[in-house]
Amino acid sequence: MTDSKNILIIKLSSIGDVVHALPFLEVLKKCYPDSRIDWLVEEEASQVISGHPAINRIIISGRKRWQKKILNPLNFLKIIFEAVRFYSELRLSSYDIVIDLQGLFRSGFLTAISKGKRKIGMSGAREGASFFLKEPPVAVDYNQHAIDRYLKVAGQLGCNTDIRKGEIPVSEQDKKLADGIFASLSGGETIIAVNPMAKWKTKLWQPDKFSRLAEKLQEETDCRIIFTGSMQDRPVIEEIIKQAGGRQDEIINLAGRTSLKELAYLYSGCSLLICTDTGPMHIAAAMGCRVVALFGPTSPLRTGPYGNGHIIIRSGIDCSPCLKKECGNIKCMEDITVNAVFDAAKSVISGFEDSRVQGVK
Repeated sequence: MTDSKNILIIKLSSIGDVVHALPFLEVLKKCYPDSRIDWLVEEEASQVISGHPAINRIIISGRKRWQKKILNPLNFLKIIFEAVRFYSELRLSSYDIVIDLQGLFRSGFLTAISKGKRKIGMSGAREGASFFLKEPPVAVDYNQHAIDRYLKVAGQLGCNTDIRKGEIPVSEQDKKLADGIFASLSGGETIIAVNPMAKWKTKLWQPDKFSRLAEKLQEETDCRIIFTGSMQDRPVIEEIIKQAGGRQDEIINLAGRTSLKELAYLYSGCSLLICTDTGPMHIAAAMGCRVVALFGPTSPLRTGPYGNGHIIIRSGIDCSPCLKKECGNIKCMEDITVNAVFDAAKSVISGFEDSRVQGVK
């Protein structure tokens, strides 16, 4: 047990990255149980940490919204006022330790203006973020998963990193939607969640393949399928379900109908999530739901679902991972077959999968 400290964590975005930082928060609080821990985060990802018992204060940056609206003369003064209030709030506390887990210029700048005796971060920071630290960056291996990199920083602070869960906190109110759905299903059915969308075009799998996969799962397993996604995803998902044929009336479309916390609890009650490389994949893994994840341009070693029992599906072409958001040739995703994803899902459902990674050379 260590002395009480005032600590600021700077991890701004994205949703998946903030989920990855939850184990770091847990071990930090165990190491400094009497400490005050604040977290600086951007608006969209703030839902991940709201209500977390280890956090005393959440400081929310509206950066993305400010950038979109500040050019409108009607919003200019309002945005300037919000930004000044945000920076003033950041300066309210003096911290013993400020930790930059983002490693970009915007987080480095916030590290610089915060009042901290120690300011630490990781090696490999981009855009000159390391310039704003007061100590040499903690050496991390970028071939490791992001969670392990963050825990390396915790170890540098004297924390025991062996025991942690990293679950997203949910309230009784957050549970009501999913509990209602679970209660309406017969007890013997396997519940499979499917999240087919992603922000990068290069991460997307063809919608018709998701349709064929859903139909095959219904035909050959005793399952109920729940599609998840954002409101913007809903039209695409409705078309996927329409093309699935079979018992499409038994497929539930929750795209745009859940909060992040409701989604987290929903996944905790599912046997499996089938998805592309996106934020919901990390939410499911954090909540103990096994994942079958389709990877193309990104590296599962760095940002795949964390923990045991998950399956990664890759086509194995030589140029993957390329880390490109735009590409004229997305064979890395197109070459993934329906049968490969179905077989992986069936192995998880059957309970025979033992943390095997498929398709990785």
